[in-house]
Amino acid sequence: MDVDTAILSPPQHLTDDATASGALPAAGDDCLDRLGRPLRDLRLSVIDQCNFRCTYCMPKDVFTPDYPFLPRSARLSFDQMTALASAFVMLGVERIRITGGEPLLCRHLETLVERLARLRTPAGRNVEIALTTNGLLLAQKARALRDAGLSRVTVSLDSLDDALFGRMNGVGAPVSRVLDGIDAARAAGLAPLKVNMVVEKHVNDSQVLPIAQRFRHTGVTVRFIEFMDVGGAASWNRDKVLTSDETRARIASVHPLVPVPGRRASDTASVWRYADGAGEVGFISSVSQPFCGDCTRARVSADGRLFLCLFATGSVDLKPWLSEGRSPAALADEIRRHWLRRDDRYSELRGQLAATGRKRAYPVVRMSLVGG
Repeated sequence: MDVDTAILSPPQHLTDDATASGALPAAGDDCLDRLGRPLRDLRLSVIDQCNFRCTYCMPKDVFTPDYPFLPRSARLSFDQMTALASAFVMLGVERIRITGGEPLLCRHLETLVERLARLRTPAGRNVEIALTTNGLLLAQKARALRDAGLSRVTVSLDSLDDALFGRMNGVGAPVSRVLDGIDAARAAGLAPLKVNMVVEKHVNDSQVLPIAQRFRHTGVTVRFIEFMDVGGAASWNRDKVLTSDETRARIASVHPLVPVPGRRASDTASVWRYADGAGEVGFISSVSQPFCGDCTRARVSADGRLFLCLFATGSVDLKPWLSEGRSPAALADEIRRHWLRRDDRYSELRGQLAATGRKRAYPVVRMSLVGG
């Protein structure tokens, strides 16, 4: 298998109504979408392949050994990724998160990190470069990534129980490998370090307290994520959602929590600290308390397609704007043109679908294609 920089079969282009006519703000206006949201964050997928087969993301009955990942020639080069990131920074992006698939399967990833870390905002500030990973290869790579300019890392970990973790990751990977990666990242100075746990009721909700307790007094912030109806979660229904309020109550019954005020509006998590000073935990409530109104994130797949929402049904192909002879300003203008027309807010509309008994009837973008 060509594990270098790869991607899934291309998603559909934007539908006609996604590029429907409408008055766009003048060129001198801020880069705000139709709901007044600025462009501040880029999720850049470098690969769609993964060494896990998590049930809610890349279930192994779909992503079989012969799954047709795109060949290397169909993926963006590091030069193209850097040019693309530069255009986003011109438009106001301050934070770039490298995603996948599993980004640590991308060979020489530290080279890309080093290039992205050189980017500066129009005001001359450093652009924050972060990474989301399942942690399996992190122990070997944490130091090189930090030396290349990676600012921080988020590690996915859904259980501390080996048997349960092996079933959830689909390949029997041991918890110890992920914990070793977390320890290596801390030792390398990648901070603040976060651990993400997707909580699925009656599957791994028994692990909420063990994971919270494992990272108390370590400086690691655990973020508990409500189980969402993203691309890989074909069996999703609301009965499988343990809400953030319920998760927080379980933790607070043992370790009292105090809310932390003053977070950025665009932050996905509400943060609480342990009353005894043992650290912080976060809660991402896309289902029970949607935060679409503050979303400042754009996503680009490894084959150069722009997605304006994690739940998008279409995309914009940016690859033609990365060809030789095209100016960075022209690419930025193309991105800006689509951002100004953006009105995505699926999580807020999910409740309306549920109230009518309807389910999503259109294709969804797999999370492994554009990252979380």
